Amino acid sequence: MLQFFAKYKKFAIVMAILSAVILYIFYTLLKPEPSLPVYQPTMVDNTLVDSTVQFVKKYHKIADFKLVNQNGDTITQDDYEGIYVADFFFTTCQTICPIMTDHMLQIQEKLKDDDGVKLLSHTVIPATDTVAQLKRYAVEKGVDDAKWNLVTGPKKEIYELARKSYLAVKTSGNGDQYDMIHTENFMLIDSEKRIRGFYDGTDSEAIEKLLEDIETLKKIESRDYN
Repeated sequence: MLQFFAKYKKFAIVMAILSAVILYIFYTLLKPEPSLPVYQPTMVDNTLVDSTVQFVKKYHKIADFKLVNQNGDTITQDDYEGIYVADFFFTTCQTICPIMTDHMLQIQEKLKDDDGVKLLSHTVIPATDTVAQLKRYAVEKGVDDAKWNLVTGPKKEIYELARKSYLAVKTSGNGDQYDMIHTENFMLIDSEKRIRGFYDGTDSEAIEKLLEDIETLKKIESRDYN
């Protein structure tokens, strides 16, 4: 009996290795490609969406914009041709904003060597958050100007971006059509200006998920564009 097994020992080893290789190939072929949803206004809480776009089911994209950053430079979509993370804040906020900013700084640090991903923060009170104020805030917090723009501009434009494009800001309901209540949401935007994810900017676990989804999105875009 031992002689029988010894005779076929090499054959058994080869078959075991071959079986493992076949199983790995099948697993690789059957493993689903990484994916992320493409968010449409109908998929988002109506309180965050302007009434004019609440029923849009497809083709939703971030509208063109022209804003000014902490250095007084004009920022448009041409500065955000790749993947980016966006949010809405104001510099004097003492509640959720400090946590959100700390998490943006964490993302900035994690992706400091990745030129394909940028950050974009919009103030919701542009009358107060002037270029000078944004600059003071950026210096104080350690914002990397090459990667992260804090932007201000006409309140109406920011309002429309917030509610018609990013689907991320509530209204105060006090009669001023351009009053905004920002949320803790971070939005992941792809190279085609589509929303690929919403994340709680005050939640550490959500930030880890955002970082994972950025890597997934990079793989998706690499696959789709090559």
